Amino acid sequence: MTRAVDRPAPSTAHEENVAMTVPTAPVDAPGTAVAPAAAPPAAPRRRRQIRWGVFSARLLLVVLWLGSWQLVATKWIDPFIFSRPTDIVGQLATWFTEGTSQGSIWLQIRVTMQEAVIGFLIGSLLGVVFGVLLGRSRFLADVCAPFIKGANAIPRIVLASLFVIWFGFGMESKIATAVVLVFFAVFFNAFQGAREVDRTLIDNARILGASRRQILTSIVLPSATTWILASLHTAFGFALIGAIVGEFTGADKGVGLLIAHSQGTFNSAGIYAAMIISTVLALAAELILTRVESRLLAWRPTSATAGAGI
Repeated sequence: MTRAVDRPAPSTAHEENVAMTVPTAPVDAPGTAVAPAAAPPAAPRRRRQIRWGVFSARLLLVVLWLGSWQLVATKWIDPFIFSRPTDIVGQLATWFTEGTSQGSIWLQIRVTMQEAVIGFLIGSLLGVVFGVLLGRSRFLADVCAPFIKGANAIPRIVLASLFVIWFGFGMESKIATAVVLVFFAVFFNAFQGAREVDRTLIDNARILGASRRQILTSIVLPSATTWILASLHTAFGFALIGAIVGEFTGADKGVGLLIAHSQGTFNSAGIYAAMIISTVLALAAELILTRVESRLLAWRPTSATAGAGI
């Protein structure tokens, strides 16, 4: 006779899954569950510390540089030739409180900025149009390549002199000089950006029935936007240089005229003061362009080198 053996009933699959998915809370003591500790918000504090560290290092470098310059110019070198930071500050104070020999300092700044902005806009527009056009047409690029390279090799100071002869001492000659400098800076980036468009993406758009205009406006220009905006940061600096070089060559108003007048009177402090004004103008324009770029490229993932500030 076979003896029946009592066996435990097998657990169902549902019960096994429930038992496996129940989380186990960490325990500090038998039967006591401990909630996980929240991580402190250290990242924002760390970023603030880094920003303050960078700002402090920059301020220290400026103080050391100006202090050493003031000391050397006072004790060892001729301040009439090399000037001193205190003389430059005095020259700036005189210009902004009493005016310059050519009139109000604000008038000189306004004229220079007007020339630079107009030259920047015209040169950027022409650079984008011709850069994208030649970037999408290999035949036109091959035809125009030697002429563009030759024009880019012409010294800008020679063009500035020609523009003064052609257009006179007014704003037109300075705008033309700024346009030439900006055009080539934007053109080469727009040309390369149009060449770097993904060919597969264009082929897929053509398969879906996209026209040449739709491909240009929906694929080529958005793809080249990063290249174009990157060139605009340096392009405005070139526009400002073009306006100042044109004024230095021949003008009746502007920051470049202040530099030329200071050179003629051996006023090195005036040259440094005009350089500081032009630098501040360029940095202000760079800040505006950076804000515009961040808005236009908000969709772009943050670069690992975005914090470099360059």
